[in-house]
Amino acid sequence: MKSARDTLMYNEAQESAEAVERQLAQNASILKSLGERLRTQPPSFIVTCARGSSDHAAVYAKYVFETRLGLVTASASPSISSIYNTDLKVDGALFIAISQSGKSPDLLRSAQAAKDAGAYVVAMVNVEDSPLAGLADTVIPLRAGPEQSVAATKSYLATLAAVLQLTAYWTNDDKLHAAVARLPDDLRRGWNSDWGALERGLVDVQNLYVVGRGYGFGAALEAALKLKETCGLHAEAFSAAEVKHGPMALVGANFPVLFLAQDDGTLENTLAVAAEFRARGVRVWVAAPGAEGPDALPLPSGVEAIVTPLLAVQSFYRAASAVSLARGYDPDVPPHLRKVTETV
Repeated sequence: MKSARDTLMYNEAQESAEAVERQLAQNASILKSLGERLRTQPPSFIVTCARGSSDHAAVYAKYVFETRLGLVTASASPSISSIYNTDLKVDGALFIAISQSGKSPDLLRSAQAAKDAGAYVVAMVNVEDSPLAGLADTVIPLRAGPEQSVAATKSYLATLAAVLQLTAYWTNDDKLHAAVARLPDDLRRGWNSDWGALERGLVDVQNLYVVGRGYGFGAALEAALKLKETCGLHAEAFSAAEVKHGPMALVGANFPVLFLAQDDGTLENTLAVAAEFRARGVRVWVAAPGAEGPDALPLPSGVEAIVTPLLAVQSFYRAASAVSLARGYDPDVPPHLRKVTETV
């Protein structure tokens, strides 16, 4: 029987700091040039296209781009091109396709259609000689290295790091550049955070909400997916701004909630919603800067809000590996799933 530290998921997640450090160093010249191009030829809007964990990274990118650049960022469904054969009006847009493998047919079709329609296509991809990289105008390699576990971990965090580095070079924001430069060390600091309260609490759970907001909403989506994928646990993600609009009716003593929060304008509301759930007798775990109590999940202090979701997800991956084994699963080979899903 594997121990939590024997899983590929655990060990690949542990490699995230090294992968991000490598990526930031090797991509600096690429992103400096791309940032200069985007400043001199600014796009009218941004379109992202991805599936699965990559689409959760795109949700994070939406909040980063819209808050730091003021550019509307929308997610395009790959099926619009691959199934419905509809030509999107994306002339003058920046089209960012995100993929670990870079070979899913629907994503390739969408990226090519966007390029043909006049969009500037950027591929964030881990496999640098993939078909997606071949058709892109600019490739941002994720440089996460081989990832053998079916559950993506370091490639997801590398995508978020690439989003941050791109934004730093695009905006020439010294404060953001400094936060990006500290990211590998912040990830190293965060790796040993003790999320044992979550590991013990999820062993017998059947249903769970994961709640985040703003920069943390993509992290909530990613955590919910991984709990379904690796732990056989029915988990759904909601924004803290939306969870009270109906979904709150289901929670109770046997339906706990995990909150992921960062220290920005969303923090007060997110913690207030957590307190409201707790007052109803719901088991609540909170991962937030300065969170206290027996069900608080620690995060490193002194970290920019825009970076906090990366640290929360890294700690979550470590916990999910342990929860999976405790529930009788192997997180590296979830039932019925494959590493690469090629959707038409």
